[in-house]
Amino acid sequence: MVNPKERLSFKSQELIQAEPALLYSQNKKVVYALACPPDSVHSGDIEYSRWGKMELPERLNVSLMPSIAVVKDGFFDYAPHDQSQLAKEWHLNFADEDLFVAYGSDLFAQDEMQVAEHPILASLKQKLTALNIDGLTKEGGNPTPILISGVERRCFVKTDCNPDEGRPYGLYGNEFGWVAEDVVRRATVVLNPPTITNFIAITAPYGGVGKYSFDEIDYILNTAFSGFRAAVIESGSLPSIIHSGYWGCGAYGGNRILMTWLQVVAANLAGVSQLVFHTGEPDNGDLAKSWKEIEVIFEKDSYLIKDFIEKVVELGFEWGESDGN
Repeated sequence: MVNPKERLSFKSQELIQAEPALLYSQNKKVVYALACPPDSVHSGDIEYSRWGKMELPERLNVSLMPSIAVVKDGFFDYAPHDQSQLAKEWHLNFADEDLFVAYGSDLFAQDEMQVAEHPILASLKQKLTALNIDGLTKEGGNPTPILISGVERRCFVKTDCNPDEGRPYGLYGNEFGWVAEDVVRRATVVLNPPTITNFIAITAPYGGVGKYSFDEIDYILNTAFSGFRAAVIESGSLPSIIHSGYWGCGAYGGNRILMTWLQVVAANLAGVSQLVFHTGEPDNGDLAKSWKEIEVIFEKDSYLIKDFIEKVVELGFEWGESDGN
């Protein structure tokens, strides 16, 4: 049985009182004040675990991988995919190597949005710092995924373009810090009661140019597999559903087809019950079609992992460019 490198548990109410968020952004303070008024009650426990790199299976069969991926238009809405609620659901945090490093800044990309809407994550970051725990999602060149469960989502912030509400360019990324506080106040919807989210924090490679190398593809596959496998272990006897998207494809400039397809491969290898891809803008079936076009190239029944990665390298996937957010 694989065990985490670190495991910690905190009472939510005690944690948020002992370690308040450290916010530099005035607009983040607006969101926090709405989500966490002084008399608010924070229920349950926060479970934190940090895992080492896990060994991939020796072989895989691409052509026989079950169809566990579902493509869904739109961004994370945190609604349960399993309506019976018998599965344990996880959402990917597109993490920096330093967990939640920019949560208090004006930046409002996926990572920072999650902390703003799940404010106890800021308190968790402060607690880890107080305990001299680095909270690294990558160490010594290897992935060290972090799982956090039992997190209250206390609000959501509308980031769509809406000129009538003062956000003609939306609120995503750098736009968030440039608008007036009233705009952010109108865009913030308090959830009462809060919902509960579980997170997998993994960091993607960034800054690549040209075609992907063997080492880059190996790291992506190992990172996704380690994070997904940890979620399967933490789900216990329950089916595991993982919500993901274009991990590593925004500010990090990753190739959308490669980065998503390798997640499908990793999820199958890890024993994930279902992988739900949130595409943001409507996809029109293009993503699943691209995955199928790749899979038909793999004609053999079985590949050693090394041979599989070399085959992916031969496909010549190229890095994209950062979107600046």
